[in-house]
Amino acid sequence: MGLRDSRMFASLSNRNYRIYFAGALVSNIGTWIQRVAQDWLVLELSHGSAMAVGLTTALQFLPALVLSPVGGLLADRMDKRLLLAITQTWMAVSAAVLGLLAISGHAQTWHVYIVAFVFGIGAAVDVPARQSFVTEVAGQGNLTNAIGLNSASFNAARLIGPGIAGLIIGEWGSGWAILTNAISYVAMLAALLLLRPDRLNRTEPVARAKGQLREGFRYVASRPDLMIALGVGFAVGTFALNFQLTNAVMVSKEFGLGAQSYGWAGSAMGVGSLAGALLAARRFRAPALHYVVGAAVVFSVLLALLGFMPTYHAYLVALPLVGLTGLLTMTACNMFVQTTSAAELRGRVMALYAMVMMGGTPLGAPTMGWLAETFGPRAPLIGGGILSVVTIAAVVVVVRLTDQPKSARPPATKSLRR
Repeated sequence: MGLRDSRMFASLSNRNYRIYFAGALVSNIGTWIQRVAQDWLVLELSHGSAMAVGLTTALQFLPALVLSPVGGLLADRMDKRLLLAITQTWMAVSAAVLGLLAISGHAQTWHVYIVAFVFGIGAAVDVPARQSFVTEVAGQGNLTNAIGLNSASFNAARLIGPGIAGLIIGEWGSGWAILTNAISYVAMLAALLLLRPDRLNRTEPVARAKGQLREGFRYVASRPDLMIALGVGFAVGTFALNFQLTNAVMVSKEFGLGAQSYGWAGSAMGVGSLAGALLAARRFRAPALHYVVGAAVVFSVLLALLGFMPTYHAYLVALPLVGLTGLLTMTACNMFVQTTSAAELRGRVMALYAMVMMGGTPLGAPTMGWLAETFGPRAPLIGGGILSVVTIAAVVVVVRLTDQPKSARPPATKSLRR
């Protein structure tokens, strides 16, 4: 079957999207290399402290709590390509600073904390801009397919990156792995430069006016379906998506293995995540809300069961299934939120999605670190899965009980045609 005839790869028939996809793939590989290397560096510097890993993750995602809505507003107001060039450069410089500190032997735990926070500032603005930019690159007709392919890119990187990170760390140390990520941003910056502006499906920038941030909050509050989807994103993002920490402590403390084994654990999860992303890319319509909720519950239950795997090899075998269900959950949630939001508000809505997805990490990561140090390495997996299910159930019940007939969901199709 030719590329243009395949539903799974339909968006790649668009030249702009092909270039964007290639740049994002290289950059995503670098991101996963840094994620593994940064956590391993913290474990080395803190003499194996799971709390230190959790705190690093929390600091990296803390800016999302405050800055994601601002990033979404900037995405609605600005040229998204220019905004992405700024944020990508910001993150490249942050990664280069940490990499050079580690290579020179001067890195200390507090250095990692500061750089993680600075890096997170760039990411908080970058995420809503990047997610809303997909529509401009791929077009509305291929949006759900493009979202699925973006997930495939990210999870192909999750498959490739940790293994490369393990090899680099084992041979040259964490600093060189982190520096590799800094260099990888060049690919994304080059892709942004190579895009043809006349073939972008640009949305009209929103004129500056008072109350635009509040407008985004009010819009989401008027949509009970979006409130539930964002609640699912918060539950999973806060309590279930802590694999940087859980894999690190399971491999190093429960199974007593090293950096390369940690890298293989990330790659094993990437196998399942990539499969889930490719399945998601076959969609040309957004999933229903009940699918989003059901997928999140299944993922959370499997996460808790992962905590009972008796050996490293059993853990590796189970990771792909957890990666598959986790990816299907998050892609479904992303597709639902992005495709059912009004076009002129999409940047702000996606910013709120990023805020609940990443903004919960400052709560979840230290909690998971505390569970690991207090109850053992398995506790974050078991406890995280249980807390995720309980939070999802609470969100659905509360939203349904407080929903009034006047807050019925407005027709999504009308908003998308504006």
